[in-house]
Amino acid sequence: MTHTPPVALSIAGSDCSSGAGIQADLKTFQHFRVHGLTAVTCVVSETANIVRAVHAVPVEIVADQVSLMLDSFPIAAVKTGMLFSARHVIAVADLLKSHPTLQVVVDPVMIASTGDPLLEPDAMAAYREILLPIARVITPNLHEAEALLGRKIPDAAAIEEAAFELSRLFQTSVLLKGGHLDGPECLDLLVDGSEVFRFSAPRIAVPGSHGTGCTLSAAIAAGLAHGLPLPAAVESAKTYLGETLRQSYSFQVPGQSAIHALNQGTCFEP
Repeated sequence: MTHTPPVALSIAGSDCSSGAGIQADLKTFQHFRVHGLTAVTCVVSETANIVRAVHAVPVEIVADQVSLMLDSFPIAAVKTGMLFSARHVIAVADLLKSHPTLQVVVDPVMIASTGDPLLEPDAMAAYREILLPIARVITPNLHEAEALLGRKIPDAAAIEEAAFELSRLFQTSVLLKGGHLDGPECLDLLVDGSEVFRFSAPRIAVPGSHGTGCTLSAAIAAGLAHGLPLPAAVESAKTYLGETLRQSYSFQVPGQSAIHALNQGTCFEP
């Protein structure tokens, strides 16, 4: 008899280039042998180089997708990505609050790697007040953390203080990603209660890194779905992301800029 895998749900936008969003999440879940479900919040016309259009799925349809999945599957972990508006954030948070045993990973997606905004201004307050406090862990990058704190994080020395401040503000664990800082090493810092875990790795030089945040948060959710403690889930996710970067590749169309892609999926053993 086939072993039944754990189940994880991605509530996120759809990326037609499959480098980020729910497509990246499903590839990541598959790699970790997790049955992946999705609730699509936005349909986005994008590549690693451009975000050309964003179409928000009606809030009622998003809520119905999430509600149906929660009622139909034994979901162990949930990952949220692009939620777009305050109404979307509130609807999703209200549904997740009714299932307090869920391991919720919140990737507070605000700005694409191209610099295009992916979050309406009124959604920030909804994140702060409703969604972040119910998360098992939040995974902001440096710019997202600065937006949540309302101040700059100038250097690596300030990362730990910022992570603890975010943890106190939202009463949750925080993985603060320091990849936007300069230097040969990338430092991500996890604050889990009173404990601090540092994950440092050499910077991998690639032309683009579209979808790294989605992939990392989905991999953490997969680890939590398998019952790993949070630090172990983060360590496993970091190893996976590093391998996708090392095995990344590019597509070239004559007359167009090259499209760089992570090598997500089951191309190597977890």
